[in-house]
Amino acid sequence: MQEKTLCKRILDKPHHWITTESTISNSLAVLIGILTGLVIVIYDRLLVASNHFFFGSVAGHPHYYVIFLPAFGGLLVGIITYLFVKRKRSDVEEVIEASTLHGGKLRVRKAFLEVLLSVISIGSGGSVGKEVPGVLAGAGVGSAIAQTFKASGNRLKVLLGCGASGGIAAAFNAPLAGVVFVVEVIFGELETKTFIPIVISAVFATLVSNFIFGIKPIEITYGLVSPFNESLLYLVLGILAGIVSVLIIRLLFLSRDLFESISVHPVLKPALGGLGVGIIGFFYPQIFGMGYDVISDVLANKFALNLLLVLLLLKVIAFSLTLGSGGAGGSIVPSLFTGAMLGGAFGTVVHTVLPNVTSEPGAYALVGMGAVFTGTARAPLTAILILFELTRDYNLILPLMFACVISNVVSSSLHPQSIFTEGLKRRGFTIRKGHEVDIMESMFVRDVMERDVQTISEDESTGTLVSLIQTSRHAGFPVLDAEKRLIGIVTLQDMRDKVKYGELDRKVGDIASKDLIVAYPDESLDIVLKRFALRDIGRLPVISRTGENKLLGVITRSDIVKSYNKKIVSKVHEKMEEE
Repeated sequence: MQEKTLCKRILDKPHHWITTESTISNSLAVLIGILTGLVIVIYDRLLVASNHFFFGSVAGHPHYYVIFLPAFGGLLVGIITYLFVKRKRSDVEEVIEASTLHGGKLRVRKAFLEVLLSVISIGSGGSVGKEVPGVLAGAGVGSAIAQTFKASGNRLKVLLGCGASGGIAAAFNAPLAGVVFVVEVIFGELETKTFIPIVISAVFATLVSNFIFGIKPIEITYGLVSPFNESLLYLVLGILAGIVSVLIIRLLFLSRDLFESISVHPVLKPALGGLGVGIIGFFYPQIFGMGYDVISDVLANKFALNLLLVLLLLKVIAFSLTLGSGGAGGSIVPSLFTGAMLGGAFGTVVHTVLPNVTSEPGAYALVGMGAVFTGTARAPLTAILILFELTRDYNLILPLMFACVISNVVSSSLHPQSIFTEGLKRRGFTIRKGHEVDIMESMFVRDVMERDVQTISEDESTGTLVSLIQTSRHAGFPVLDAEKRLIGIVTLQDMRDKVKYGELDRKVGDIASKDLIVAYPDESLDIVLKRFALRDIGRLPVISRTGENKLLGVITRSDIVKSYNKKIVSKVHEKMEEE
């Protein structure tokens, strides 16, 4: 009797282990990991076939034919994009946006279309990587599974992260790095309930892609002497990597701005970028495609100093041309490639000067890979774990950690946004630790201020000021001198405090408040709102930063509140349209 009662209690218990949310999430994570591993295998095979198709087609023809291969691939990408992609293209930025702003909802068809476009771009010689499309493929799998099983709420976001972690893990044979990538880049924070399924997915994706099908990214060979004796040198390398990382980010978005400003049909823009890549590749074919074989040669100390420096610069340019013009692919491998060139060049110099106390250049190249990736992605733990899992050498950890941390500090101080969040910032979203911070950080004074401002001259009488107050809806006015420069603010309160009865002939300049608190057009609204609260005032004059006190407009508390409300409504409307 007691046994029957006990069994009934267990079966009737609402959180029985068979139906717990964690069990369901973990089971779906296994499925996502397996499917993501298979997708990465198919993706890898398609890349090989695409490369053979494009470069095999020019075999036996004059060498200059390779110039036109990236252009032809870019043209195909442009045509497909124009016909089938009606809005912004997908990348890691899209996955971050889906996780942070849309509760984990990702447009699956769009993500897989981007993967297909990357097959064309990379296969035709585009200077990009496959890992970001791998993240998209995994995230697409996770989102598709979530939609199939009607997942909602936080589980939808978790399953998206499961796919993304599986994509990185399968691509690099690095399950820990896949997990940490999602935590650092996609989610921005770590929660126990999200951590376990993400780990499970990464492990199963790696088992399928690497252990069953044998997908291997980079062959690693290098020589390390003593990381303790070379600490100062790795510090310098970390600083250089941080600077190069910022160069990569800024040049990429400069290229995007440039191609957006070019007045040609959108279909032709990726072809123009591809033509630029083809011209570079004609002289230095090492920049074509992902360049895993080139990285392996650098790690094996096969390149001279001058070639390392040339490839460092040309890879950054070719990468910017490919993605900036509308090509498809990722930024992780180009960052690793550039870091290998930087580290290899730095290692060659120091090993030539100090041959007995420094490692082979290949060791510096390996550390440079992690440091530059850290600087562009702002993901030091991911970079450390990727390279540690590739090398399986603990001796590398100390110099790698040191250089990555230094690179992260330098790049963050020079450019606050990562290569993944810069695009979101430009569209008005500020993402930190997996959340959109105060929306007013992405809104600026110049977009909100009133430009048609009522002013009064310092030589006018207080009687004129009284008349102006009576006929105006404002209780305060900027005061200008004879050269139309702002010298102060005069308010109704100034009249009450400083003007006695019958003194209506006093000059406004005598009673105006000269202790100016101002705003600048390029300041974000959150900064100005704090200024309002600190001084308990309702309006601020907006002046230029030229130092001439030129009045550009006025901003009020109500202006900020109205603009904030409009922005919220606009974002809600956009989300409803996307859904």
